[in-house]
Amino acid sequence: MNPTETDISLFKRLRFVLVETSRAGNVGSVARAMKTMGFSDLVLVSPRCEAPLQDPEAVAFASGAIDVLQGARIVGNIAEALDGCNFAAAVSARLREFSPPVWTPRAFSAHAAGHADLRPAVILGNERVGLPNQIVEQCNILINIPANPDYASLNLSQAAQVLAYECRLAAQGENRTQEGVGFHGEAASVAQIEGMYAHLEEALVAIGFLNADNPKKLMPRLKRLFARTQLETEEVNILRGIARQMLRKD
Repeated sequence: MNPTETDISLFKRLRFVLVETSRAGNVGSVARAMKTMGFSDLVLVSPRCEAPLQDPEAVAFASGAIDVLQGARIVGNIAEALDGCNFAAAVSARLREFSPPVWTPRAFSAHAAGHADLRPAVILGNERVGLPNQIVEQCNILINIPANPDYASLNLSQAAQVLAYECRLAAQGENRTQEGVGFHGEAASVAQIEGMYAHLEEALVAIGFLNADNPKKLMPRLKRLFARTQLETEEVNILRGIARQMLRKD
């Protein structure tokens, strides 16, 4: 399958997001990993290295993928990076107490390729500290790459290469191997879901179910619960309607 055959192909829909990358060389290496597998949508969130798209190390490590590197966008926060996406996958070797459902790269790639309405993003964190919990908790899933339990640390570009490879295999077979009925409606965007969480939290405080001064772990648990459902836009609107009714004054 040629990556340019259709606009709904996973090659066109998948976005790679790098958060606070420290080394420009890793940005270039990720660009190369993406291009070798047919992907091109790259977004950097607040990179810690200066001029990562022009840095000589980035250019050298990108090798023949200069077009992907130069086409990358730099934004100031994760919300901007996920604009237009409706399925976010955090990538981490470290499991979290309140993480969304944990999937393998293969499970993610099959899901992303098999649902043409998804506009997915894979999010990779800083080389040293990874992704902050706040970003992980707002994602639909957490991707954990199966590796040697005694040494499970992958370089940033290596992790990107594994994901790009699995997604290429799934994309090449997407017209032959789709299973299930998929979404009945349009998948809700990350921004829509975050807005719903804020609205719901406000309503829970208003009815006295949530103590704003001592919230404990209620909202992370609710986020984990809803992450398992793969919310659709209409479902988010229903939940916000419930929150709106809870906030109505008698």
